Amino acid sequence: MTGTALQNKAKPLLDGTLQLEVTSVSAQTDSITSITFGGALGELLPSYVPGSHLVVQYGTGANAYSLTGSGSAPTEYSISVLRIENGAGGSLAMHALCVGDLVQVSHPRSAFAPAATASHHLLIAAGIGITPVLSHARYAAEWGASASLIYVHRPGTGAHVAEARQLLGPGLTECLDRSSFQEVLTRQLTTQQLGTHLYVCGPNAFMDSVLKQARDLGWPKSLLHSEAFSGAALDDGEPFEVRLARSKVTLNVPAGVSLLGTLENAGLTVPNMCRKGICGECAVPVLRGEPLHRDLYLTDQEKDDNTTMMCCVSRSLGQELELDL
Repeated sequence: MTGTALQNKAKPLLDGTLQLEVTSVSAQTDSITSITFGGALGELLPSYVPGSHLVVQYGTGANAYSLTGSGSAPTEYSISVLRIENGAGGSLAMHALCVGDLVQVSHPRSAFAPAATASHHLLIAAGIGITPVLSHARYAAEWGASASLIYVHRPGTGAHVAEARQLLGPGLTECLDRSSFQEVLTRQLTTQQLGTHLYVCGPNAFMDSVLKQARDLGWPKSLLHSEAFSGAALDDGEPFEVRLARSKVTLNVPAGVSLLGTLENAGLTVPNMCRKGICGECAVPVLRGEPLHRDLYLTDQEKDDNTTMMCCVSRSLGQELELDL
């Protein structure tokens, strides 16, 4: 590859996405497949912080997938996808991809980055939750950061196990059942050095349990980080009014109808991709009112600021919101 090729970043399409080619497909386990995307000329792609995800479009849908690389000067983006037979169709579409197929993807984004001030990074993953955590492990290995990983997986079903062993060596602890994991987790939560940050990814119930135990043992919220793959099922919510300051229009948002859908029905174009509160594409600026944040993209601080909301899933805590639209 020439130096010139490395200096040219992949050009985005008019809608801001990137068109990339599938360069490799490989099975991690019977149900998890790794897929790598690259530019047509092997050019440099936009870099990203560890723990980032990108949104891949498929048919009329789109879904977010965690990147497994370190994010440093990438010429490829790699994801690993768990096949879900009765899901929304995204995982089946990813598993059907072949080398040479063209896909549209978003620029990488992250709400799960490593803390720059951490003295140690305690990584915890279950199942397919290894994907963003592996990105953290690669970063730690490249930059000499202190990190360890507790990886929970059933025998024969763990993805990226060999890579995790190579990256972390004795810093990796594998747990093949719930009881051994609980013993390891308790010991590590109570013996960490000052300044350790915890990062957890996996099923929602697994993450909730880990975070609760950490909080019960006195870990401050600022040291705890989690990455969810999908939002929980959301209720219909309460109706509310939204005032569009620049358009001078007031719209009613009924129960069971999203704010994004209401804006689109009124003829407004709002950029969006996943429509699940994951990708961050549909952010809208809030001028007045208090949003009911139901997304998985904004940080806790950004949610507390109440200046931005994801209109695909979030609603209003009060009867009115005012947006800068």
